[in-house]
Amino acid sequence: MSVDISEVTERIRAESAFISTLMGEVEKVIVGQRYMVERLLIGLLTHGHCLLEGVPGLAKTLTVTTLAKVIRADFNRIQFTPDLLPADLTGTLIFNQKTGDFHPQKGPVFANIILADEVNRAPAKVQSALLESMQERQVTIGSETYPLPQPFLVLATQNPIEQEGTYPLPEAQVDRFMLKLKITYPTRDEELVILDRMTGHTLPEVEPVISLDQIRRAREVVRDVYVDEKVKNYIVDVVIATRNPSLYGLSLDDFIDFGASPRASIYLTMAAKAHAFMRGRGYVTKLLPKIWTVD
Repeated sequence: MSVDISEVTERIRAESAFISTLMGEVEKVIVGQRYMVERLLIGLLTHGHCLLEGVPGLAKTLTVTTLAKVIRADFNRIQFTPDLLPADLTGTLIFNQKTGDFHPQKGPVFANIILADEVNRAPAKVQSALLESMQERQVTIGSETYPLPQPFLVLATQNPIEQEGTYPLPEAQVDRFMLKLKITYPTRDEELVILDRMTGHTLPEVEPVISLDQIRRAREVVRDVYVDEKVKNYIVDVVIATRNPSLYGLSLDDFIDFGASPRASIYLTMAAKAHAFMRGRGYVTKLLPKIWTVD
């Protein structure tokens, strides 16, 4: 099937115009951390959930809340704690004494953007409550299944230190995250800007600049980005190398417990498409660096 790349590029340039506006609004609050912001946008454009890992104070939560504010979307923050219950996320059935019936009380997961703060502080049964919503984008309460609003995105944070009272994420849940972002410290110059910005008389604020309709249209256009067969073969080689590194002359068996699942091939391809979209291209030229991490 032939692809008119020039026509696709023209559409992408029209639909991706909001990216610079959105980035500019986010940067009113967030100093540096462009790596994190761009990857969050890639997740937003591709239905891909993101897991942010970094020490406290690196603006993980602030970045997610700021991104949610610049989008006219429903946003809920869920603070994960050891005493959290699955129903605290998804909702439960409430008995109505007047009618004698049960009716669903939907939980905070029913929003466009979910911030799962310190997701590794809740036990596995709570983390597993997110599995259906992350993959099928629906929630079952009692015997009824309810679709989640679209777009739906889970942005989770975890702290790599202070492991007391934390629980490792189940492999089934980790596999549902498109990106795992390792957040690092700001540079010295960025730290000075942060100091000036956050210690003044007024704190910076952002305004909504894009709508959910723009996100939905952008998601459709992202899927039209052209990926050459050579790039597809390279993606598959990277994924298979995590399962059988010896096939590619790599001695990595001692460092890999589980190879990447087929989701990795899909995620790599979609992330590369979104990366091209954000730069106004109708075709993929290279894979996004550090797009996939195998722990």
